[in-house]
Amino acid sequence: LNLFLRYEGLPKLPVPPLQQTCEHYLAALTPIMDPEELNHTRKLLEEFQKPGGVGERLQKGLEQRAKKMENWLSDWWLQTAYLDYRMPVVVHSSPGVVLPRMEFSDRQGQMRYAAKLIAGVLDFKSMIDNETLPVEYLGGKPLCMNQYYQVLSSCRIPGTKRDTVVNYTLDKRPPTHITVVHNFQFFVLDVYNSDGTPLTVDQIYIQLEKIWNSSLQTNKEPIGILTSNHRNSWGKAYNNLIKDKTNKESVRAIQKSIFTVCLDAPMPRVSDDMYRTCAGVQMLHGGGSRWNSGNRWFDKTLQFIIGEDGTCGLIYEHAPAEGPPIVSLIDHVVEYMKKSEMVRTPMVPLRMPQKLRFHITPEIKKDIEEAKQNMNIMVHDLDMKVSVFSHFGKDFPKSQKMSPDAFIQISLQLAYYRIYKRCCPTYESASLRMFRLGRTDTIRSTSIDSDKFVKAMDDPAKHNTEKVALLDKAVKAHRAYTDMAIRGQAIDRHLLGLKLQAIEDLAALPEIFMDTSYAVVLHFNLSTSQVPAKTNCVMCFGPVVPDGYGVCYNPMDTHINFAVSAFDSCQDTNAARLAQALEDALLDIKTLLEQTPKAKL
Repeated sequence: LNLFLRYEGLPKLPVPPLQQTCEHYLAALTPIMDPEELNHTRKLLEEFQKPGGVGERLQKGLEQRAKKMENWLSDWWLQTAYLDYRMPVVVHSSPGVVLPRMEFSDRQGQMRYAAKLIAGVLDFKSMIDNETLPVEYLGGKPLCMNQYYQVLSSCRIPGTKRDTVVNYTLDKRPPTHITVVHNFQFFVLDVYNSDGTPLTVDQIYIQLEKIWNSSLQTNKEPIGILTSNHRNSWGKAYNNLIKDKTNKESVRAIQKSIFTVCLDAPMPRVSDDMYRTCAGVQMLHGGGSRWNSGNRWFDKTLQFIIGEDGTCGLIYEHAPAEGPPIVSLIDHVVEYMKKSEMVRTPMVPLRMPQKLRFHITPEIKKDIEEAKQNMNIMVHDLDMKVSVFSHFGKDFPKSQKMSPDAFIQISLQLAYYRIYKRCCPTYESASLRMFRLGRTDTIRSTSIDSDKFVKAMDDPAKHNTEKVALLDKAVKAHRAYTDMAIRGQAIDRHLLGLKLQAIEDLAALPEIFMDTSYAVVLHFNLSTSQVPAKTNCVMCFGPVVPDGYGVCYNPMDTHINFAVSAFDSCQDTNAARLAQALEDALLDIKTLLEQTPKAKL
């Protein structure tokens, strides 16, 4: 595997000019800070930027780092955003994806679907292995494909202070098995024949049937639930767990597997309009220790979830990759499954899939009980609403010559403002894959222009023509910030880099980083992401702050799938309320545009 090919010819991530970032930082603070705090920050920034001052020194350090590394940010980002983060990966970090509901309602249907899905993922894997995966483009520019090489045969490993990620793709003998988990019991399923060809759908089905029949007991200890605990607690329990040789080998088999398939028990029956929401929480956490939360290994990068009742989707561990590579894998697998038929295969008897054994000591039993309790608290605390906005999709904003993403983001700003009568720091992820090893930066959707529009929208003293002009300006400002971000010119990662550079230099932390404004501007009450897919699916994730929301959306041509999450423990947030406010805002803005005569150009 030629690592170089994956980003050969791609530019390196730039370090934005210091003055530009300081100016944009002040602009980002303007709609969310009060005037005296803003003034205080302005003074600190002037001090920071002085010729020969602290800022200039750190900027030079960053520029040096950028010269000698493939990407000055990626290692730092992996550590600070993911591996050093100590909250559970469940809800707090790992996104879930709900796939279209399947028609089956029994184990045969479940296993047929699982067999096709596994074959589809192996088909995608062959493109990765042979490097025949078509390079993706954004605005005519090729994107870094490296993340595709990180999602299979990889796993997160807990530590008591920080985690690590292992990837077995480049091993002398790369893994040839997947893990299947059913009734909390883990199995190793070899998915390749001795000649290196993948098993057929039919063969996989037969193997899954064997797994099912040898895991009928439902009273097993849910060892997988340990992976849902706070990272320090799990790190400690992990070290204890793998002291035993059998346990260590079982854990290693899970970590090395290409991916995991979770054959879930049926969810509690719900009405059709509640179905998507329940499926969303099922993907995010499994419903609690009494349901499917123990039927997972949450450290595994990729876990496909297939319920006996037709509830399907996946959850992925976020450290190695973002949503888009996961989604294009899904799109490929869904297409593959449409055309894949069960082919009768010559019956070569296949080896019985191996059940992984665990020795559960009283101490491990105690760790499992603790993880169960913590998981159930998380389950009770997650407030989720997954819905389909059916009035329009990308089609309407496009008809108005507006960016659909900007249109949705400004609608969300309006929805939030209507509930809270203020603007809040808003995070939208922007891809940096135009650059080698690029991950993400932040689009700050709350801008001076969005602030003006949302305040004007419901103001009876303002005329429609003025509202439309402000809307147009807000949408264009969002589009401009997006373009800046994908070109590596946003402020969030640059500020983080300057801060980490100071820490690396063992220098005193500059005052701008100890300032109230810096803490406020990083407290994202709205954490959002557009994850477009060809498949009619929706991604969901938890809020990033206790009093915030997670909002993820997939804009299709004539509808929008979106998922809103919040925490019940916060009195001020309510997922269904924000979801409703967002629907209203989208419709009200459409009405505003339709009722206002176009200004003559």
